[in-house]
Amino acid sequence: MSEGLARERLLASGEARQELVLLHGWASSRAVWRPLLSWLRSWANLTLLELPGLGGTGESRSLDALLQDILAQAPATAVYVGWSLGGQLAALLAAAHPERVTGLVTLASNPRFCAVGEWPGVKAQQLASMARELNKSPERTLRRFEALQLMQQAPSSTLAQELAACRGRAGVDLNLGLEWLATLDNRAALAELPQPQLHLLGAVDTVVPAALAPCLSALLAASPRAEVALLTGAGHALPIQQPETVAGRLCDFLKTQGLLTPAAGSATGRIDKLAIATSFSRAASTYDSVASLQREVGSRLLDRLDQIEVKPAAILDLGCGTGFFAPALRARFPAVHYIGLDIALGMLDHARRQPSAKGSWLAGDAEQLPLAENSVDLVFSSLAIQWCQQPEALFTELARVLRPGGCCVFSTLGPATLHELRSAWAAVDRHQHVNEFLPASDLLSASECAGGVDLRLEPEAFCMYYRRVRELFDELKTLGAHNMNRGRAAGLTGRQLLGGMMQAYESFRQQGQLPASYEVYFGVLEKT
Repeated sequence: MSEGLARERLLASGEARQELVLLHGWASSRAVWRPLLSWLRSWANLTLLELPGLGGTGESRSLDALLQDILAQAPATAVYVGWSLGGQLAALLAAAHPERVTGLVTLASNPRFCAVGEWPGVKAQQLASMARELNKSPERTLRRFEALQLMQQAPSSTLAQELAACRGRAGVDLNLGLEWLATLDNRAALAELPQPQLHLLGAVDTVVPAALAPCLSALLAASPRAEVALLTGAGHALPIQQPETVAGRLCDFLKTQGLLTPAAGSATGRIDKLAIATSFSRAASTYDSVASLQREVGSRLLDRLDQIEVKPAAILDLGCGTGFFAPALRARFPAVHYIGLDIALGMLDHARRQPSAKGSWLAGDAEQLPLAENSVDLVFSSLAIQWCQQPEALFTELARVLRPGGCCVFSTLGPATLHELRSAWAAVDRHQHVNEFLPASDLLSASECAGGVDLRLEPEAFCMYYRRVRELFDELKTLGAHNMNRGRAAGLTGRQLLGGMMQAYESFRQQGQLPASYEVYFGVLEKT
């Protein structure tokens, strides 16, 4: 039994209005989609797959088995986008599984790759010659194929380098893809598809000729939901050459076809991330002076590192803040490359100025990590991920950047945090005055949806004490951790309401002190 396909799952940075499955072409890999990602992620959840037989990593398999494995790794319903041979695979899936494939988009793809009669394409003899050369000299054949894609293009060393960077794995697996190119004929299937379909072609493509455009248009003349477009100045490598144009055409097409609607599980944006970044940036210079709870929780999290067996070469301190725990992490792992990442630029500026500021410092969002896949062995994150609003996106990103066998140890706040303050406010009005954090069940469910990771959680209760409610307010303000939910009340709170809340809080006083409870989850996320 073959292993599942290598998958990369990227959730939308904004409201997810569609699921897209991206299938690369022959002699390529999922890296070919990189230039397109920033244009698509603002409105779509993306699934990128490595396709054996086309150059992707993994065991070779029959065409039918590959199609089934694609479906197994894909969302329940999605629009499939295929480049070159990937477009032919997407068409096969659309025809066989219309309940799964809600729309089809192909880029520089010919439903019948080999020319026949008046149908334009590559001559069968040329393809047979390429197959023979592939067996003799795989690397040379791939370089020649890339050179073919560059013909009739303006000289560009950048494009050549990008094509080479996306190159698939040379070897016997590529022979399968050539066989499929030589034999597949999806013309009849395309003509009968009930789903919307968009076909984008390059005007100067030397692999899939521009003469295909009128032939394809004629084939689909009776399909009211089909479009064919020829992109000026574009060659075969459409995702690399014209990512903005491709993304724009794709978005406009889906909008016209009524396929841009909120996807299942789309985030509602419960937390204002700009407010988070701004608030913690302002608090950078004062944060450490009042962060006693944060220090205690972080120290407990450091102790949990004794329970893991990972020997990291690279550590990501996710939500590093002022970089307080960086010296302890480097002391524990002296040879490690330390990466501190935070969404608040003010925190990073403060951390960089510290005498012990060794390593790399990055500004970024935990739900869209600016790191390569399989690039870190250990992620340490103390009281940071509670500010994430899409836990599935968070765990998907952690699974992406962790190397196999790597893990993330983290602490985060649970929904019972500051329940005394929440109860006191509830006694005087119905507005949301206290930050709301996700329960353990949501985190566990999100980790299962992300796939490829195993999550364990341990709850622990912490309590801080104050003489007056005002002391708690001042501490939260100094930390930069005041109410940042979008449902918070606008404007200033009236003196009468504030006084009523403080009076209600007095019911919790114990031995002259007012408690502030914190529900903390300690988690270990392992990449399987």
